[in-house]
Amino acid sequence: MNALPSPVQAPPSAPEVLDRCRELVRPELTEAVGRLHPWVGEMAAYSFGWCEVGGAPSVAPGGKGVRQALAVLGAEAAGASGRAGVAGAVAVELVHAFSLLHDDIMDGDPTRRRRPTVWKAYGTGPAVLAGDALFALAVGTLAAAPGGAGAVRLLSAALADLVRGQADDLLFAARPWTGPERVSPREYRTMAEHKTGALLGCAAALGAALGGGPPATVAALDRAGRALGVAFQLVDDVLGIWGDPAVTGKPVHGDLRERKKTFPVLAALASPAPGARRLAALLDSPGETDAASALIEELGGRAAALTEARRHTAAARAALAAVPLATGAAEELRCLLDHLVVRDL
Repeated sequence: MNALPSPVQAPPSAPEVLDRCRELVRPELTEAVGRLHPWVGEMAAYSFGWCEVGGAPSVAPGGKGVRQALAVLGAEAAGASGRAGVAGAVAVELVHAFSLLHDDIMDGDPTRRRRPTVWKAYGTGPAVLAGDALFALAVGTLAAAPGGAGAVRLLSAALADLVRGQADDLLFAARPWTGPERVSPREYRTMAEHKTGALLGCAAALGAALGGGPPATVAALDRAGRALGVAFQLVDDVLGIWGDPAVTGKPVHGDLRERKKTFPVLAALASPAPGARRLAALLDSPGETDAASALIEELGGRAAALTEARRHTAAARAALAAVPLATGAAEELRCLLDHLVVRDL
């Protein structure tokens, strides 16, 4: 009697991939944060959603864990165990938390994930200190890992890009909506690659490097992560104007109220249509967010952002296809990529 064929197992979904990687990384991340000064460690734990002010345990939502998942999958894509990428995953998660603490201070944001930001809950000085501690802890964690010296160089290069992107983002706020000094969509893409893409690319590259992957694989995963970062930021821009507050946790038209120079706005202002001038006037008029949102869409800003996000998604896929990768991990990387770009749209 012939044996029945084994059932074909469906590949894991993106949420399942993220959960698996979080479960693998969480013990090491918790142990690392536990090495901090108790007060600083409490602020770090609060930023991750693990506790409330004062240290009481919390079930507050944390981040998606995208960067740590990329590090784990990078190691697996290079043919190693996911555990080989855990030190890289911890490091990028700590750096991401550090960047958010400082970013919230620079932007004056009072809330994140529906809770007071660390600087609002603990004070500006303590939040800066906590961010500095997370950064130092990230470097120390990575330096202590096998192959850590090369990994620290990768992280250092990504951090230089992140700072460059943050500087450009801050400078964009002072530039006009129109005229020769306006921010172009091309400049915005470069800023997004540095500010958002550099750390995503670094995460995947770190995993591959710690997993013993060859330089070509490390470089390809870095390119894929950078392209994903730009696509992720563009989708975030769309959600910042038209997203459902119940899903995003942000107020409707929040980015317009804060007069952020996001890609849909910049693309609409670059339109040759006469409505672009009216849009510039609306952006300087408090309370005109509904009209501005409708006009941005009419001028093609939303469509342009989504088209550009799809283009960068294709670039990320091409980077993954350019080098041999372990089949299962490559499939999970593509699944994660698609999930992050189509989220909540």
